[in-house]
Amino acid sequence: MSRNVFMVCSLLLFMLSVFGVWGAYGVYHSEQLAKSLQHVRGELQQIRVGNDSRIETLTAALQAEQHKRAVYARTLGQMQARMSRLDALGAHLVDVAALDKTEFDFGLAPAFGGLRQQTTETLSADAGLYQGINSAQGRLKQLDEQLTAVNYMLEKKTTAANAKPHAWPTTGGWISSGFGPRIDPFSGAPAIHHGVDIANHFGAPVKAASAGVVTFAGKMEDFGYVVDIEHGYGYRTRYAHMSSLAVNVGDVVAGNQKLGRIGSTGHSTGPHLHYEVRYNGKLINPGAFLHRG
Repeated sequence: MSRNVFMVCSLLLFMLSVFGVWGAYGVYHSEQLAKSLQHVRGELQQIRVGNDSRIETLTAALQAEQHKRAVYARTLGQMQARMSRLDALGAHLVDVAALDKTEFDFGLAPAFGGLRQQTTETLSADAGLYQGINSAQGRLKQLDEQLTAVNYMLEKKTTAANAKPHAWPTTGGWISSGFGPRIDPFSGAPAIHHGVDIANHFGAPVKAASAGVVTFAGKMEDFGYVVDIEHGYGYRTRYAHMSSLAVNVGDVVAGNQKLGRIGSTGHSTGPHLHYEVRYNGKLINPGAFLHRG
């Protein structure tokens, strides 16, 4: 074999080897790309299934919220209708019984107070519904209290003399803090005391200062267990920091009837009764109605 032929054959063999290796690498690379593509397709399918599931969940939640909003709107409408009927009934009862209309004014909106809240200029539909329902609930509570008091006065024919608080509101005890300016027992700073504190032993009976109807019986922040009584003719009393209650809202109580027991619940330094008297909504000194000290 001549040298030229040998060189040509060697070159052809080398080129065939190179093309063979290149072809094998191309096949391997194509297989890897196919596997990667298959993996990506699988991940995309999982993402699609997950998105479909989330869309179904969000759609169901949206439908539930829309249903809830419709229920709230219907509830608010029913409450407003009930308020209108109660307003009309209350005004009629006051006219029939010839009661003081300044004391039982069913046309007034309920009075609320508290810290100012920062709000946006516009409320969402849900926020508006919630606000309307809360306002209606407050108004219904006020109407229930007024109607209960009117009904009590109609049934019992209460006189102004009987309505005026006159009894010592517990068995035993002594006035440990009077009405008006004082030093706050917790902070040591000057403060205003809106009632009188009657110190007594734990568990001593708390009694109604005069006949009336219970308009609140439960727990309040700072006051602990509380009972409020509407006596009519503008008089209302409060009994706070009790350890237990013996009456419920709507109960008609007689003078000296047990309301609960002395305790130290709420913002208190020891067992005592916080006693308040209101006349036509204004806090007045209960000392004027207490005949012992």
